[in-house]
Amino acid sequence: MAGFSLKCGDCGTLLKSVEEAQEHAELTKHANFVESTEAVLNLVCADCGKPCRSKTESDLHTKRTGHTEFVDKTSEAAKPISLEAPKPKDDVEMEEAGEGSSTQQEGEMVVPEVNPQLLAELEEMGFPKERSTRALHFSGNENLEAAVSWIVEHENDPDIDLMPLVPVNSKKPEAPKKALTPEEIKQKQHELRERARKKKEEAEKLSEREREKERIRIGKELLEAKRIEEDNERKRILALRKAEKEEEKRAREKIRQKLEEDKAERRRKLGLPPEEPAAAKPSAPPVEEKKEDEAKVKTAFNTLLTFAKNVATNPNEEKFRKIRLTNANFQDRVGKLKGGVEFLELCGFEKIEGGEFLYLPREKVDMPVLHSAGSELNSAINNPFFGVL
Repeated sequence: MAGFSLKCGDCGTLLKSVEEAQEHAELTKHANFVESTEAVLNLVCADCGKPCRSKTESDLHTKRTGHTEFVDKTSEAAKPISLEAPKPKDDVEMEEAGEGSSTQQEGEMVVPEVNPQLLAELEEMGFPKERSTRALHFSGNENLEAAVSWIVEHENDPDIDLMPLVPVNSKKPEAPKKALTPEEIKQKQHELRERARKKKEEAEKLSEREREKERIRIGKELLEAKRIEEDNERKRILALRKAEKEEEKRAREKIRQKLEEDKAERRRKLGLPPEEPAAAKPSAPPVEEKKEDEAKVKTAFNTLLTFAKNVATNPNEEKFRKIRLTNANFQDRVGKLKGGVEFLELCGFEKIEGGEFLYLPREKVDMPVLHSAGSELNSAINNPFFGVL
C-alpha cells in the first residue's frame, strides 16, 4: 500500500513530501526516514483558518488565540506520497532517457555509507554494527571520538540498535563538505544553545501565564465559596438567635406565672386579700418609678422581717413588742405602704391608745406564726426575681 507520509525515525515527525524531509534533515541533521501509511494531520482553525499539522500545534494555537474549534481535513488532503525528489528543469530530458533503473532506485531506502575503518574500530570496541553505523552516520562520519560521544549521548534511545535507512539519490554522492573548525563548531553550538534557551524561556513564560490565569480563577472561586459560606453562617446564627429569644420569652413567661402563683400563695398564708389585677399589673409604669417602688417594697420587707425577728428572739422585751404608728421612720418604711400594718396585725399586734401604738401582748406571742412570717419575708427578699413583676 502506498504511503501517505515520511516519518522521521529519530524524532517521529510526519512529513508530507521528500522536500519537507530534506528541509527537516538540514535543520535537525536527522537522516533516518521511513515511509508511513499514517497521513499528516490537517486541522484547520474554524475562526482564523490557520492549518495545524498536529494535536500539539492545535493546542498551542488554542492557548495563544483562545480559538477552540478545528475542522479535520486530513482525509481531504491525504494523497499517496511521492518519494521522488524535485529535479531541475534541465535534468528532465536526462531523467526521461534514463528512466527505468534510476526511478526504481529513487524509491528505495538503503543503509547509509560510512567509513569502513571507523566502523571496524567501533565493532572491535564491542559496539554492534547497527549502533556503530548509526553513530557514524549521525555524527558526521568524521572521527572515532565523535561517534563514541554520540553513542554515549543516545544510549537510551529506543532505536539505537536499528540500522538507519536513507533515500537513494539519483545523483552521485557529492563530495563531503569541508569539516568545520573547532571555533566554528563552538559557534554553532553556542547558536543552537541560544535558540534552545530562548525557546525554553518563551515556553516557560507561556506556561507561567497559564498558571497565573488558573491561580486567579481558583482564587475567585474560593472567595465566592467563602462568601456563600459566610452568608449561610450569618443566616444560621440569626435563626438561632431568634429561636433563643423566643425560648427566653417563653421561659420568662413561665417564671412570671410561677412568681404570681407564689405571691398569691404567700398572701393567702398571711391572710391578706388577693391582689387586685390592676394593682398586680399596672399599665406600663415608667422604669424609674418601678425601680423606686421595688426599693421601697424591699425596705418594707426588711423592716417587717426585723420586727418579727426581734420579737421571736426577745419575746420578753416590751420595746420590741410595741411600735409607735406616728413614728416618721415607721411611716416612711412600712406605714404608708399598703398591707404593711395589716401584716403586723396578722402576726398578733393590736392597736392601742386610740390607734397610736401597735402592741403585741406577751401572752399572745405565737412563735410558729412569727417563724412562718419571717420565712416568707426572707424567701421573698432573696428571690432573684424580686421586683421583676
